[in-house]
Amino acid sequence: MSETIFSKIIDREIPADIVYEDDQCLAFRDINPQAPVHFLVIPRKPIAKLSDADEGDKDLLGHLLLVAGQVAREQGLEDFRLNVNNGAGASQTVFHLHVHVLGGRPFSWPPG
Repeated sequence: MSETIFSKIIDREIPADIVYEDDQCLAFRDINPQAPVHFLVIPRKPIAKLSDADEGDKDLLGHLLLVAGQVAREQGLEDFRLNVNNGAGASQTVFHLHVHVLGGRPFSWPPG
């Protein structure tokens, strides 16, 4: 996988407002928030998109979701939305797997 803005955040080459970090992932505030609370959870392991993950990644994928919920609670959210874009046609612009966590406002369905 080629270097991305997220790998540069992991390597501390680019600053980010990190709200959580452990040996498997980071969570940081989105620089273009779409809700009052909007942060991303990314794995340290370079996986370009969800469809590139395999059976060996299932514990990591579960960890990303648990971290998303934990940090959402720490940010005062009871209701929140998770979003994972997979591929350019789904609006993925950074090809490093990431989970968007959005909250602090009502959301409608279906999303646009």
